[in-house]
Amino acid sequence: MESVSLDFWMKTSGTWINVLTILLGTAAGLLLRGRLPFRMITVITQGVGLLTAFLGFTMAGNLTKVQAGLLDGIVLGLIALVAGGLLGEWWQIEERLTALGDRLKRQFSGNSTFTEGFVAASLLFCVGPMAILGSLSNGLTGDNRILLLKSTMDGLAAIAFTSSFGMGVGFSALMILLYQGSLSLLAGTLAQIIPDPATAPPILLTTGVGGLMIVGIGFNLLDIAKIRIAAFLPALLVAPILYQLAIALSSTK
Repeated sequence: MESVSLDFWMKTSGTWINVLTILLGTAAGLLLRGRLPFRMITVITQGVGLLTAFLGFTMAGNLTKVQAGLLDGIVLGLIALVAGGLLGEWWQIEERLTALGDRLKRQFSGNSTFTEGFVAASLLFCVGPMAILGSLSNGLTGDNRILLLKSTMDGLAAIAFTSSFGMGVGFSALMILLYQGSLSLLAGTLAQIIPDPATAPPILLTTGVGGLMIVGIGFNLLDIAKIRIAAFLPALLVAPILYQLAIALSSTK
């Protein structure tokens, strides 16, 4: 009931601050990008790649906390990734995002890594428990402390990512605005559906799958592999649906 009395700003203040820190981080990254020699940019990219891979592995660990009937989270995560990747290739998400990025790149004089930066930063900033828990807390009670912490982390990450990818990172702020803003405004309804997001298996599964995708971003930054991250984006929607199907099938036996 408390959330009804909150105004728009109180419900979404953390999201707006998060958007601001990403934009400021992007601006700082662009200033550094134009002034640092190539070898320093390479070191920054490798450092970001190592940290990104670590964060991804940490998030992927949530898969071990999920059990849906006879299927554990690791198996569900694999199925979600494969099914989501096939859907992403069928829908040509990578190509469509690249085309969109190329149009924005021409309009804003971006570089060849514009789309890669946009996708990588959007995934890193949106996937994870802090985005969900922080948005729900902000929307329900007006408490934006979790999102303030996330905003600080995202702003620092934006500096490093922008020095590697360029200004495409800044456009991830649009995804933050849409994603976290929507969660905050719908917090009352979502809290009834998911009473404890921190331990809800569908959230843990989605976070774990997103973590594996973030590992892929780290591998791309380190030039270990060239993974088509955007093609796997549907897996974030497939994961919770797959969990519910597994639970339904196990209950019928």
